[in-house]
Amino acid sequence: MRLTPKLLATSFLLAAAPVLADADEPGDWPTYGHDKGGQRHSPLAQITPANVAGLVPAWTYHMRPANQDAPAPDAAAAAQRAAEAVGAPAALQQGVPPGGGAFTRQRSRFAGSQATPLVVDGVMYTTTPYGRVVALEPETGREYWVAAIPGPGQPSLRGVEYWPGDAQTPPRLFFGTRDGRLFALEAATGKPAAGFGDGGIVNLKTPEIMNGQEVRQYGMTSPPIVWKDLVITGAAVQEFPPRGAAGDVRTWDARTGKLVWTFHSVPRPGEPHHDSWGGGAEARSGTNVWGFLTVDAARGIVYMPFAAPSFDRFGGDRPGDNLYSSTLVAADAATGKRLWHFQVVRHDIWDNDLQAPPVLFDVERGKRRIPAVGIISKNGLVFVLDRVTGKPLFPVKDRPFPASTVPGEVTSPTQPIPQVTPPLSRTGFAMADIADVTPELKQGCTDWVTKNQMVPGGLYVPVGFNEVTISFPGLQGGGNWGGFTYAADRRYLIVNTSDLGQVTALVPSKGPLPVERGPVSGRFQLPGTRLMCQQPPWGRLSAIDTRSGKLAWSVPLGVTDELPEGKRLTGRPNIGGPISTAGGVTFVGASDDGRFRAFDSASGKQLWEYRLPAAAHATPATYRGKDGRQYVVITATGGSFLDSPLASDVVMAFALPQ
Repeated sequence: MRLTPKLLATSFLLAAAPVLADADEPGDWPTYGHDKGGQRHSPLAQITPANVAGLVPAWTYHMRPANQDAPAPDAAAAAQRAAEAVGAPAALQQGVPPGGGAFTRQRSRFAGSQATPLVVDGVMYTTTPYGRVVALEPETGREYWVAAIPGPGQPSLRGVEYWPGDAQTPPRLFFGTRDGRLFALEAATGKPAAGFGDGGIVNLKTPEIMNGQEVRQYGMTSPPIVWKDLVITGAAVQEFPPRGAAGDVRTWDARTGKLVWTFHSVPRPGEPHHDSWGGGAEARSGTNVWGFLTVDAARGIVYMPFAAPSFDRFGGDRPGDNLYSSTLVAADAATGKRLWHFQVVRHDIWDNDLQAPPVLFDVERGKRRIPAVGIISKNGLVFVLDRVTGKPLFPVKDRPFPASTVPGEVTSPTQPIPQVTPPLSRTGFAMADIADVTPELKQGCTDWVTKNQMVPGGLYVPVGFNEVTISFPGLQGGGNWGGFTYAADRRYLIVNTSDLGQVTALVPSKGPLPVERGPVSGRFQLPGTRLMCQQPPWGRLSAIDTRSGKLAWSVPLGVTDELPEGKRLTGRPNIGGPISTAGGVTFVGASDDGRFRAFDSASGKQLWEYRLPAAAHATPATYRGKDGRQYVVITATGGSFLDSPLASDVVMAFALPQ
């Protein structure tokens, strides 16, 4: 039986037979990455470069219930920020929760969302930042059902995962909350899934995961991924202090919620690579997958992109390479057994998290097709690996970098650097690079840099001791959690990146570590403005030809509205990712200028733009409605660590006119 929208709300109440949804319908968007390998490429081709300029809004859904203001920030995250106000990472001081969450300290009627709606078998599913999960009619935005999520923790920022069920179990939705619970809902009704955990809920904050430490930050900001009947989860954990909840990846039975396997992101005594922590592994936090997992469904391999360890700016208490921090790990999806790993950053003290979905595709070498996985981190470097062996498919060489001057810090003498694909964001700075977009900006930035005696830094240049260092990329990328789309028709990897620098000094501390960040700490941005202090671009959209590994095209992504006419095409900082279609069109929101755009996948030429009510710091989706039209949907609320105004609560869908 195939569940139709008309039957959706009443099917279970009428005791209908269990439903097996067709999650492989080519017009659907059944998981965050469209497919388990995270390509985010749709086979739909109704929208093309020739007609995309005709896109118009089809419907708008408001996530905020009438008369409800934005919820208060999660209590656990708020308590941590208060406790760590002195010496905490700058991200926490700016209101960004630990482990890759995203909220701002703005007071607003609205709350931020980065959710990508799923569309399966004629129904759209998404989380909202108002304690609700909703099912909508994809052609109109009309509600089928609304599920209120009890408790203080908001549902995942970035959406849900769908499981089609089996002959005994109807389809389910899975998502985590920011206070550490894993939920399963019946896809047909939104009611708690019978037989899963305790009333449809599994408590993720188990004694083992807490490392014997005080319960601090632990939750989920991204959806899990389902493979067969297993639900594989990452976690958002603290960035400071160093000891706290583990960042392990765990897997649960989709029917019962019982734990199936655990992968220790920081190896325990007796496990391989435990010695890479030099005695600093016990109860270590960080090294977590707060972004997205992907799966080679046919081979049964899960790809886990791990983040930096805690604390991510000083590693004197963790000498060594620190596996599996800032590492891509491939494991048997059925057992969690490690198959191979590739460490992108050794002994990470730059917060160069891997968090974007590892994208799976094939590399063409003559008549051969090699199964590949592509990754990007906040360093803006792109690595393409054989997804079965982990070996680089394009040359990678170890390059020496300077040692740290911070007492007690021992940096890795070398780091792996791709030799074919250039960095997709700025990796260095010299005083000649001061922005001169306007005379006022040049003078203001020059005065700010001079007053604080800042020194230029760059890729893998350690932050100075009692010396304000200008680092590129900064804490916020480079790349970020949005990651790639694989435009299969062109064999292009397309990704958005930000050219955001960071100014930081490490100074003596009386806290749990001997150093902390100094008083001058934040983005390399003229204080009181939204203007960066280096020459543009400040954000880009780029394409890599996977046949050669070379850059196919790169264009600015975003405009700076407050600049004079003729100087606005600077590119802008961005959060969220692109999608591509068989029609040859790439869609992306992400930029903090509040636009939704379409580009020609072949050339990078911008084809269409729509001014949204707020910035869309989310990844869009596209699907075919039952009316035969191709729709493109995006969540646009503002917020995120970019501090875009929290100005809306909308999910908007676009289509060509009927």
